[in-house]
Amino acid sequence: MADPVTADASRGVDGAAADATGAATGYDHGSAEGSAQADDSQGPAGEPQEPEGPPADGGHSAAGGTGDDTERAQGPDPADGGHEVDDATAEGDTGGDDHGPAEGSAHERDAQGPPGAAAGDESEGAVGDAAAVADGRDGATPESSEAEAEIAAQRELRARIEQRKSERGGPIESGAKLSGKAADLLAAVRAVESGDAQGSAFFDAAPPEPRRPAPAAAPPAPVRAPARAPEVSPETVAAVRAVLARGGAPEARAGQVAEVLGESAADLLADDPWQLLSVPGVRPEQADGFARALFGDECGPADERRTSALVSWLLERAALQGHTAQDASAVRAALAEWKVPDPDEAVQQAVADGAVLVFQEGVAEEEATEPVTVLLGLDRYAMAEESLADGLARLVRTGPADDWEGPELVRAAGAHGLVVHTGGEAARAEPVALAARAREMGLRAVVATHSENGSRRLGAEAGAVTVAALLSGVAGPGRDDGGALALDVLVVLDAPQLDVETAAMLVESMPDGSRLVLSGDPAVLGSAGAGRVFGDVMAARVCPQIASRRPDPGPLGELVSGIGAGELAQVPAPDREIVIVPVRDAGEAVHRTVQLVADSVPRAIGVPAEQTQVITVGHGGSAGTRALNAALKQRLNPGPGRFGGFDPGDRVAYAPALGRTLTGTVVSADTEGLQLDCEGTSTVVPRERVESAVRHGWALTAHQAAGMRWPAVVVVLPGDAAQVLSRPWVYTAFGRAERHLSVVHGVDQALARAVGEAPGTERTTRLRSLLEGLLAPAP
Repeated sequence: MADPVTADASRGVDGAAADATGAATGYDHGSAEGSAQADDSQGPAGEPQEPEGPPADGGHSAAGGTGDDTERAQGPDPADGGHEVDDATAEGDTGGDDHGPAEGSAHERDAQGPPGAAAGDESEGAVGDAAAVADGRDGATPESSEAEAEIAAQRELRARIEQRKSERGGPIESGAKLSGKAADLLAAVRAVESGDAQGSAFFDAAPPEPRRPAPAAAPPAPVRAPARAPEVSPETVAAVRAVLARGGAPEARAGQVAEVLGESAADLLADDPWQLLSVPGVRPEQADGFARALFGDECGPADERRTSALVSWLLERAALQGHTAQDASAVRAALAEWKVPDPDEAVQQAVADGAVLVFQEGVAEEEATEPVTVLLGLDRYAMAEESLADGLARLVRTGPADDWEGPELVRAAGAHGLVVHTGGEAARAEPVALAARAREMGLRAVVATHSENGSRRLGAEAGAVTVAALLSGVAGPGRDDGGALALDVLVVLDAPQLDVETAAMLVESMPDGSRLVLSGDPAVLGSAGAGRVFGDVMAARVCPQIASRRPDPGPLGELVSGIGAGELAQVPAPDREIVIVPVRDAGEAVHRTVQLVADSVPRAIGVPAEQTQVITVGHGGSAGTRALNAALKQRLNPGPGRFGGFDPGDRVAYAPALGRTLTGTVVSADTEGLQLDCEGTSTVVPRERVESAVRHGWALTAHQAAGMRWPAVVVVLPGDAAQVLSRPWVYTAFGRAERHLSVVHGVDQALARAVGEAPGTERTTRLRSLLEGLLAPAP
């Protein structure tokens, strides 16, 4: 029987798949089987294949997978929600679209339970009852962790945002109508967008409010890690449970609802049942059912509480796709789909309630013909973007102008406070060398990465820390007496993974006169959180941009480089660096993947299973992370799930916060929680967070894997992934491999089309225009 790893790699990804799978008669994208009619009588090397039995996990048949369960490369339909929709909290998985934190940023449709259900489906593949991790015992509070410190840092930023919001003037009293300029603005939206009136007639009637000055000598206060985030009282949870019961909603969600809405959660829900939409995983039809159960005919589609909550919910869903704002017309159209009788009035009410801010983009000169774009955004992202723009402008203006000798990047960093550096994996050595050079000159230089995996790859001599550890104070130079980071040069690798809130925290912590170097590969998938920081800074052209000329070596480097340019080339791979394994359906994809990880790659390539990472297109479906992780656990570490679904030795993905995925191995569990080994660091996940924050991790999505690499990678492309592939997704997934890449290929020519014709979905953000406005050259 031919070993899949001995396939002829020299034909290239596209060629081998086309040869091996035969001519497909078309794909049913509602089926996980892809093209079940493709001829699979030939193995990867064109040799006859022996029957190899059923798939490793008999439960993973080819039925039932849908395109809706797969990961969209840059975010799914606005109605679907975030990057990787799952069922957890705070989009550490990206929350809300139900990114369970462990999901990083995946694209899966929410569970759409019947009206009256308070949330989506239960977290799958994690811990059914978190208390089971410690056999139900009450444990001592663990010491402060990096995750808790990071959450504290996020709270610090949001507190500053709230302060800025109050400085602008509080929101109009709930239920009041707009008046004055706000009324004129909202009334003019339709006319401006349609081109019937010039934007300046409405937006320039009065001079804009002066922008707050960039922070000067008083940086933000230092961020300190709390022992544990404050928990809501049992009385609050009991009161919420009673309200949920009255509305026919699952009482088990009382703790989560209380955590989101705070100590007054019961009163808030009793007065405004659509507050339930602020809880991750809850959909409008579920909140509607809850409201009907509480108020009967007293509430309807036009209820102001409902319409205002829907506007915020839609913008939160857009944020899960990376957008920091949305076109007002798109929001109105979505409101109409949710049966809102007067979408214009709903938008006005949301602005009046202070839940939504209004912006205008592209006000043209009088002779221009293009209409103005009116954007709506949530204040948290709007304020974070403005804070980030102010901070970047401050670094540009206060940056030194020293004459450093050396390579182009070194010279640019010496003379500027902000520098952008682009390149692939090999190019990471250049900014690391810059930091070393700065230290030689007596400067305090720090290298920060997105993940522990990224820090490890640089080697101990680089002294790299993660961005999260730097902000939380767990690692790095600490802060000076004024609260700013005690550094002179900060090099941030994997910069495309910076979301706008994290970037704002980072830049606000930079002291005046310091240097910031943002380095990364612009072709990879963007951040799990909202924003397009790296791309917007590049597009604004407000600082030097240094492009590395150092290519990634070998067949894998050549393949990925071609994908970045829009070409899926045939790459010679004499040492089996690239192997194609064609499959007919999702069931076979799962079987082949298990075979590759457990047998073929260790035997033929010499990479053990624990160093091989599986990457697939989404969490759901017959070949998503759930199905693959179930099959891989059965083969590689079978067990009863003694620690709430996990066994010692299980590979896991843990998301301590929004958009961050830590990969590790289960060690044990005790009264404190689940004990993990993450890249050599001992980590304790509190037992109450295990269910929502930890998943099995033999298989990840491309968004989860961004910023990390492994010796061997198996990329799984089932047939139902064809329509959601894009060039950034393929580039990111294929680029995670250091030595060997196997592609379990079931999408026929869709892979080549995605690389050549699907550059990815642009995010709607404001950072570029803010930077251009702040740093525009004087006329």
